[in-house]
Amino acid sequence: MAQCVTKVELSISCENLIDKDVGSKSDPLCVLLQNVGGDQWAELDRTEKIKNCQKPEFSKKLLIDYYFEKVQKLKFGIYDIDNKSYDLNDDDYLGGVECTLGQIVSSKTLTRPLELKKGKPAGKGTITISAEEIKDTRIVSLEIEAQNLDKKDFLGKSDPFLEFYKPSDGGKWQLVYRSEVIKNNLNPCWRKFSVPLQTFCGGDFNKPIKVHCTDYDSDGSHDLIGSFETNLSQLQKAGGSSLVEFECIHPGKKQKKKSYKNSGIVRIKSCKIETEYSFLDYVMGGCQINFTVGIDFTGSNGDPKSPDSLHYISPNGINEYLTAIWSVGNVVQDYDTDKLFPVFGFGAQVPPNWQVSHEFALNFNPNNPYCQGIQGIVDAYRQALPQVRLYGPTNFSPIINHVARFAAQSAQQGTAAQYFILLIITDGEITDLDQTRQAIVNASKLPMSVIIVGVGNADFRAMEFLDGDNGVLKSLTGEPAVRDIVQFVPFRQFLNAPREALSQTVLAEVPKQLVSYYKMQGWAPVKLPGAKQE
Repeated sequence: MAQCVTKVELSISCENLIDKDVGSKSDPLCVLLQNVGGDQWAELDRTEKIKNCQKPEFSKKLLIDYYFEKVQKLKFGIYDIDNKSYDLNDDDYLGGVECTLGQIVSSKTLTRPLELKKGKPAGKGTITISAEEIKDTRIVSLEIEAQNLDKKDFLGKSDPFLEFYKPSDGGKWQLVYRSEVIKNNLNPCWRKFSVPLQTFCGGDFNKPIKVHCTDYDSDGSHDLIGSFETNLSQLQKAGGSSLVEFECIHPGKKQKKKSYKNSGIVRIKSCKIETEYSFLDYVMGGCQINFTVGIDFTGSNGDPKSPDSLHYISPNGINEYLTAIWSVGNVVQDYDTDKLFPVFGFGAQVPPNWQVSHEFALNFNPNNPYCQGIQGIVDAYRQALPQVRLYGPTNFSPIINHVARFAAQSAQQGTAAQYFILLIITDGEITDLDQTRQAIVNASKLPMSVIIVGVGNADFRAMEFLDGDNGVLKSLTGEPAVRDIVQFVPFRQFLNAPREALSQTVLAEVPKQLVSYYKMQGWAPVKLPGAKQE
């Protein structure tokens, strides 16, 4: 199931709405519909009605779950509301617009002319849609140590761990974080940890936080060493040379002993509020996603003229290669402003010398290997197919290294301006596995992701090995990938599924991979949303 990446808030305004009311202006309302397949649309949300206004700015925001890996087709409809019924069929239609959520978030603010129906403008009416991600993306990072904790274990010292609680709506304390256990130590120093601000205290710096310091017992009968209450405002005073100290108090001991002071001191070494940027922060902050395609033209695909070849184009004009290009490309193209995609073939003998090439431009123009839009890729593929001889071996590393060179150049700028996605479509019989492992380990340090779609019925074990989901991919020399950048999907699992299912599965990891790269580098988005310019 696709994970909702985030929630997006859409603000709507219109200009020059057509006037449907006699004697007064229209009373507009905006409704948001999402395509649920075919010609089926479902209402997601609607704004308030604004009376007598041809230039409305709606105060009610429209909320939508955003998924990178889906093309979310949206329809905005403006209606003149003249009655109290919820149904819009009896209200005048002032125009609408269809677009995708990807187009809105990548342009941040989108202005389009309203249409009464396709190709028929609604006067001079326009709609402006602007997107904002809603999510408190701040995190609290804490470094904590303790001194002179009570000894709780008969044979050894205590094994302390920390627990943080916030009050929940029902008046109970709700656990928000539990630290690791430090064995046999009365002066522990716990490792630095981070909790989303929303989780930690609901974003309220004065909300009480209760901290328990407890001695771990393997049978689960942990003993409380002591506890204290504080809030984020107090914790924030820690940092630099100033520590914030709290006495750990054990209520039972305090009652019993008059001379009781405390059961140890917990010291906050640092407390920082940091911003955790999301995929949308980077995209809306100006990060371009560059899409490159690599197509397998090796002999194991079979003769393209033969109907059992993976490159055979059926009478209705498709094959698995084309379907994969369409479904993945359609999502990614919304995030690439120039819509120029470099496309390469590998594993074929190419004219005029019939040398085997592992990175030939599909349009046979090495100086300008770009295709215009997804249709341009499809056209270049159809034209190239009869002109090359399928051959071998199946080498992935040249094309991965090719994209990595561009990604490395971009990374040298030191900004989150460009991210690269390489889509490799292959029948899976890889020859240069060791070189490819090394290429992926190198690429894991760069702003790029590799998506491999396996077509046909070959044994894809090597591909699954490259997709580091079952443990970290290592090069031949044992160097681990610093992040998981490969997503492998066998096409055969999607033969009878809706077309969107393939792109959703293939692209589901990309937002996390992009964010993980920029986080690793410590790079903020190029342009920060207003609220995050701390």
